[in-house]
Order: sequence, then structure tokens, then C-alpha cells
Amino acid sequence: MQAVRLYAAGDIRFEEIAPPANPRQGWVRIRTIAAGICGSDLHNYRTGQWISRTPSTAGHELTGEVLELGDGVEGFAKGDLVVADSRFWCGECRSCHAGRRHLCSKLGFVGEICDGGFAEEIVLPARLVHKVDETIDPSIAAMAEPLAVALHAVKRLSLQPGSPVLVTGCGPIGGLIAMLLARGHDGLVLVTDRNAERAELVARVTGARIVKLDTACIEAATGGAPLLGAVEATGNAAVLAQLLDLVASGGTIALVGIFHKTMDIDPNLLVEREISLVGCHAFCDELPAAIKLLHEYADDLRQLIDSEIALRDVPAAYDRLITGQSKGLKTIIRMGGLPQ
Repeated sequence: MQAVRLYAAGDIRFEEIAPPANPRQGWVRIRTIAAGICGSDLHNYRTGQWISRTPSTAGHELTGEVLELGDGVEGFAKGDLVVADSRFWCGECRSCHAGRRHLCSKLGFVGEICDGGFAEEIVLPARLVHKVDETIDPSIAAMAEPLAVALHAVKRLSLQPGSPVLVTGCGPIGGLIAMLLARGHDGLVLVTDRNAERAELVARVTGARIVKLDTACIEAATGGAPLLGAVEATGNAAVLAQLLDLVASGGTIALVGIFHKTMDIDPNLLVEREISLVGCHAFCDELPAAIKLLHEYADDLRQLIDSEIALRDVPAAYDRLITGQSKGLKTIIRMGGLPQ
């Protein structure tokens, strides 16, 4: 079968490999239909930070059709359309027992701990598989996982009613967060991104207002109302430093981006101004909620897709995305040829 496998930092290959073996007890074999390229996939390709086995088939945002059930698997049937939970948790540590599987002490991810969705077939533990309405476009269904990440970030931000909020970074997660805020928050939603075309797309889809990352522009947009909530979705330490100056005293910054550099922060700034930095790692229990939202948000999600590509085009897409040449937010891989 065709697959895209990561060998080392900077070394990703499209190749023919053997299909997976029949699923063992408690696992499911799936024919992959669509998969999304995530910013964390690009980060791992650039840095090799999360390479725990090589080669490994990348991809944790995926949807597909159930082909075969291992012994003991219930609740699924051949032909079911499903999406994957990206988190590979141990189920034994304190965090797992407390229902915080995204904080598992041994947490790994599909595409790292086990082979992922950039292949024509995949086998996964049944516990990571969720059924989806078969009428949903597979490209839209493949966005359930990042939508769950966005839902988790919005929950963690815990905005005050009516307050303005700023989203820095209009990539896939930032754009999805802006979409959720535009529909679910009763305050002004501001967005900013150095890629003007992406910012304009997010603003057009969500109704958010584009701003520059400076005090005067934001104060003009909010009419002087304090900025008490912000989302850092760029992974840029310089942007976070700016946000610490822009957010009002008592405000909260939700950290979603994957950072490539460290930074110095004066802790007295956080103490004296009571600014909260809130980490947002993957998602907790939001995936079922994200799946339920797919129909409602399908039109918006469709507009946020930059392109649909074939598996063989993934290495070139990685280079295009890393160099910032994408005008849209999400690149979707379609297996077995592109939809007509």
C-alpha cells in the first residue's frame, strides 16, 4: 500500500509498504479516506523532537472506513465511517484514572507511538475510534480532531461574557478557535497573522476583525475596553512577549502554539498584573462534542481547507507549508485519488 513515512528530521518519504496485519484483540483495521496535516507534524519533521521509532507513518488527524474488527471489539461494524482520537494514553497513571488522558504520564500520539493515517490503511485500538455520521464529507470529518483541540483551548481560556478576545495566528488551530469564538462568544473577536491572506480568510469566514499587534490598534478596535483574553497560536516567543504587554491586568493568555524557542519572562510581571498563562495541550474530553459540531460547522470548515492532495504530494506540501506559502488553513490528504 502507499504511505508517507518519517525517517528522521527533514527526511519524509512517499513509498510502497506492506499493509498492516490483521487487527489483534481490541484493535480495528481502517481504510483511510482522508487525513489532515497538522502543525505538530511539521514541527516533528523540522526538529525530530517526537521521533520515538523510525520509520513511522505520520498523521493523527484522520477519518476512514472500518474494514475489520479484532476479537472483543464491540460497537462497530464493517463499513462504519470513523475518526481517530490522536492521544495514545496508558490508562494506568493517575491522570488517566482521573479522566485527564491528555496529561497521561506516558502520553504519545498516533503517528508516533503507532503508525498513523498517512497511509491507505491503519490499525488502531478500538478505544481510539469514534463513529461519525456517514453523510459527512470525509475531508470535513478529518477536521474533528483539530476542532477538539480548539474546543479545549476555548474552554481553558474561560472568557468573561462580553469581553473582547484576540487570537494571534490564523493557522489551523487559531482559525478554528476564531470560528468557535465567533459563534459561541458574545464579545468582539480580533485576529492577527503575518500572512495577510490567511487572516483575511479567517475574518471572512468568522466575522472576526483583523488587527495589528500593537496597543493603539487594539484599543481602537475594542473602543478602549480591556483585553482580558488572548490566544497564542503562533508558537512565536516574540508574539507571546508582545501579548504580555497587550493583555490587560487580570487577563489570561491561552498557549496553544508549538514553540521552537524559549524566552525569558519576568515572573513579577505575572504577579503584579495577575496575568494568567494557561497551557492547552491537545484536548481532554472534547472529541465527541467536536464530532457533533461537524454538520453545523461544515460550510465554515470547507472554506478553511486550503487544498486536497494525494499521498504522493505530501513531502512537497510539507515544504510549502513550512515556508508559509499556504493561503488557506488546512491541507487534507485524500487516499486513492482526489474527490471529483
